[in-house]
Amino acid sequence: MRRLRKLLIPGVDKKLLVRDAVKVMPDLTRRRFITAGASIGALTLLTGCDVVDSSSAEELLKKVSKFNDAVQAWMFNPDALAPTFPESAITKPFPFNAYYDLDDAPDIDGKDWKLEVRGLVENKKSWTLDELYKLPQVKQVTRHICVEGWSAIGSWTGTPMRDFLKRIGADTSAKYVWFQCADKDGYNSPLDMRTALHPQTQMTFKFADEILPRAYGYPMKIRVPTKLGFKNPKYVISMEVTNDYKGGYWEDQGYNSFSGN
Repeated sequence: MRRLRKLLIPGVDKKLLVRDAVKVMPDLTRRRFITAGASIGALTLLTGCDVVDSSSAEELLKKVSKFNDAVQAWMFNPDALAPTFPESAITKPFPFNAYYDLDDAPDIDGKDWKLEVRGLVENKKSWTLDELYKLPQVKQVTRHICVEGWSAIGSWTGTPMRDFLKRIGADTSAKYVWFQCADKDGYNSPLDMRTALHPQTQMTFKFADEILPRAYGYPMKIRVPTKLGFKNPKYVISMEVTNDYKGGYWEDQGYNSFSGN
């Protein structure tokens, strides 16, 4: 094996770079990488490119993230269910989590709110909250897992996403369902179609058998128990079925887009 040249990363802390890269690796790759020494040299060997400046460091991280997406998509079993729990296991109080304080969370008037539907669907009508409430709903008690390392169990009630996609005549051969939210800074997030069609992926309208509180995404959040918490968008105002990858709030900052089982 050829000798690696000295790697210089102006303005980038090497230890922090390696730590961030390890976060976006699949579990098996992460374990092997840590066992190998978790070094810049190992990271270079893993991706096949040299880290010589901040630009190449960014490209390197993108390669790792894309590799992670591809591996997880390949391993994803659309029939495998996330664990469910008895209501006695529900976390109380269930934590509020966002990149802003609760006082800054969207305060939406449900009477004026409508869900906009766009893209590769036959019926592009907008849906009022009353219309959505009339759809058949199911309850799940599942675990929310945050990328920051904590988790909490909650009770969520709503309409299975796959039923709604069928109702609006969505092209389920498309690649993504892309959500826009009312959060400040224009929060948005893509969901791969296979996950959107998963039986537990839900358009959520209630928490703990009560109308969804503002803290958890009123009037509607997307509950995806097979993915990390940031892939569960809250305060949703529109959804688009598309073949175009439109990025997302956290995804554009380097977080892995698949981020799930």
